[in-house]
Amino acid sequence: MSMDKLIERINEMENPTVAGLDPKLSYIPGFITEEAFKTYGENFCGAAHAILRFNKCLIDELCGIIPAVKPQSAYYEMYGWEGVKAFFDTIQYAKQKGMYVIADVKRNDIGSTAEAYARAYLGTTPVGSTQPEAFNADAATVNGYLGSDGVLPFLEWNKAIFVLVKTSNPSSGEIQDINAQNAAIYRHMAGLVEKWGKGSIGKYGYSNVGAVVGATYPKQLSELREQMPHTFFLVPGYGAQGAGADDIVGAFDKKGSGAIINASRSLMCAYRKSGGSQEDFAKAAKAEAERMRDEIRRVIR
Repeated sequence: MSMDKLIERINEMENPTVAGLDPKLSYIPGFITEEAFKTYGENFCGAAHAILRFNKCLIDELCGIIPAVKPQSAYYEMYGWEGVKAFFDTIQYAKQKGMYVIADVKRNDIGSTAEAYARAYLGTTPVGSTQPEAFNADAATVNGYLGSDGVLPFLEWNKAIFVLVKTSNPSSGEIQDINAQNAAIYRHMAGLVEKWGKGSIGKYGYSNVGAVVGATYPKQLSELREQMPHTFFLVPGYGAQGAGADDIVGAFDKKGSGAIINASRSLMCAYRKSGGSQEDFAKAAKAEAERMRDEIRRVIR
């Protein structure tokens, strides 16, 4: 059970957080980009090498504190195939360091296309007489708003998915909060997520079908935790998006489990607030990760 694996890593480290690796070149200390551009040129190749070095340094410092990473594919795709290679290499490096990897790809389509996405990020792909793995993440984010035929193919690989339910962005309510059949649309999606997960409930009471629920909507976090007792939450919105520890309390069950809280920019760019040297960017991220861990522990115990 992939979700069991995540929960065990969280319990082992006593830290329900995940580091979002969403690197822009503007986030990366200048000495890294300058060296990469000098060696490879001011092109996608140079950008990809800078990103991968940045990510590896962060992973080296965070792997003993944070159980999981969540690279967001768009931040790599915009640098072409070289960026996608950095995405792949980041996943493999994090797994080598013992971290659980959530591929934040938010994929969805119908039928055979959804199957292809699922194979790419979670499964294997037939190539002649072989079945190699493409990205081989432990979990992936999925947009469930196309319905069941765009979600079920992701469940075939016995790995975890996190389905968008109530997202953290300010305009999410334009669609997700619309009332339909006496309930907001996100509540209908929550019901589907619980249904999709029924066949994969693990030893900790949570299924392989998780939900993305934003920390920027604490009231909805609490109501969805009550509605979705078997669904593990991935909670974005902490830190740079404005939510704090008190906003995420409702995501957790009575045992202090049931959710993992994401922070991205607040970790990647921590060195800008620390007052230290750029060369210590990864140590600044580690210090911020420890502060975040301790803050969250305080409110869920």
